[in-house]
Amino acid sequence: MIYLLDTNAISALMREDARMASWLSSFRVDNRVVICTTTRGEILFGFGKLAQGRRRADLEVKAQQRFAALPCEPIPPAAGDLYASLKVAQQTRGVPLDENDLWIAATALAIKATLVSRDNDFQGAEGLPVVVP
Repeated sequence: MIYLLDTNAISALMREDARMASWLSSFRVDNRVVICTTTRGEILFGFGKLAQGRRRADLEVKAQQRFAALPCEPIPPAAGDLYASLKVAQQTRGVPLDENDLWIAATALAIKATLVSRDNDFQGAEGLPVVVP
């Protein structure tokens, strides 16, 4: 099984969140944990907003450790089709997702991954398996 980590899941790992670490340690050997290009970009954007200093440097080191340990999936062409369908469906339901969240969801669907997120907005995305650790 493939698990795609949302930005808040990576952030939890960077904060050394015990619940997230425990959840990840429970995986079977054949499970694959990945991030995607959009998630990586969101993490790096977050650093760009922080002032230079020790906190930012520490977070950047932790992020680079996670980036080195987790494969980064590119956005596949099929995600574009899924993005469009998701966006229309979410807007029709009156529950629009943030643009980056739409791309993360579409990528998860395209690579047939379960999304790992603490964001409840994903719960209504049709066909998207989501786990909340």
